[in-house]
Amino acid sequence: MTGLILPPGQGRKLITKAQEVTFKATEAHGSSISVFEVLVPPGFDVGAHVHGDAQEFFYVLEGELELLAFEPVERTAENWHEWRSPDGDEIVRATEGAFMFVPPGTPHAFRNASDKPARMLFQCLPSPVHELYFEEIAEIWSAGGSIDQEAIEDMRRRYDVSQITPLRYDPSTRADAQSATARKA
Repeated sequence: MTGLILPPGQGRKLITKAQEVTFKATEAHGSSISVFEVLVPPGFDVGAHVHGDAQEFFYVLEGELELLAFEPVERTAENWHEWRSPDGDEIVRATEGAFMFVPPGTPHAFRNASDKPARMLFQCLPSPVHELYFEEIAEIWSAGGSIDQEAIEDMRRRYDVSQITPLRYDPSTRADAQSATARKA
């Protein structure tokens, strides 16, 4: 039996306009945990969602992400950015070295509200649920034209993703907010 060693930057890549995912360890390698390196561009918001069976682990390697991992006092359908838990937990601004564990049934989300890409190590148990999810969503995003929201919803149901707030990708959001702040000053 042999293990797996990958040099930096190596692994099968899925690149879309919304993110870059590099497969590190997968079911095909004999791993029960899927391991990915994910480049999250400015303006990407995965949207709050829940998995019934999956456990997820996130580790910020570079940049800054906003993270959520709790049941809020009230779930709002439009966005999760102002959610609070009954214990007073709030969204965390996570930088290099920050870690998030998400047990099954826990609402969670991440977004890059900065003006620079962020890079994270992402692990999911069990394998290969997220491997298949990433492959299929890459196909949907690369189909050209507008995103087929119905296809995304159908795919999410098959891969144990109950979406609470929408997935969004708007690379101009952060730059526009910074311009507005600069104009007010």
